[in-house]
Amino acid sequence: MSETTTAPPLTRTVRLGYHGSAEVAHRITALAALTDVAVELSQYDIADPFRGLRQGELDVAIVKFGLREPDLAISRVLGWDARAVVVGAEHPLAAFASGSVSVEDVAEYEAFHCPGLLPGYVWDEVVPPYTPGGRPIVRRHQVDAIPQMLALVASGVAVHLSLASLADIAPPTIRVVPVHDLPPAPVALCWHRGTDLPFHVRKFITSAEAEASR
Repeated sequence: MSETTTAPPLTRTVRLGYHGSAEVAHRITALAALTDVAVELSQYDIADPFRGLRQGELDVAIVKFGLREPDLAISRVLGWDARAVVVGAEHPLAAFASGSVSVEDVAEYEAFHCPGLLPGYVWDEVVPPYTPGGRPIVRRHQVDAIPQMLALVASGVAVHLSLASLADIAPPTIRVVPVHDLPPAPVALCWHRGTDLPFHVRKFITSAEAEASR
């Protein structure tokens, strides 16, 4: 008597790009909650953030702040990432790591220019040219790699206005201090408009959107 076996269901993979904390990517994956889809995480370079999408190396990528690239589509907002300033462990602002600071206080210190090919309009949201009170934020330092940026921050030479999720990956030489008077960054997925997304990728996006809207 022969025995028949049932083949396991086919699992398809979504190639998901992210930058910074992988925990944000895990939260979006949990939103989609697809048991028949695997997610392969790939960290992209902030100095060339959309290369993987444009060259077909990624299916979708996590983006934060507004995006106005004609060749990229963007999902509904899936979550929010609070604002923070990244400083060295011995920096004066580090003492507020358990509380928060104002962006007006951050403006006392030098910050960074836009790295690489990241659109300048996005960087203007990350590091505003001026505080809400009209004080200029001095962008003095140019780096194109995160290790260089972190080295300058750890040394106390500069601070970096960024996102609270970086606390997940901050080394011991760094403190991530909440900034209470900048709006949180919207978190969404984006993909290349010229790509015919496979059904399981489109399902991943729409499932995450539906759950985030509940």
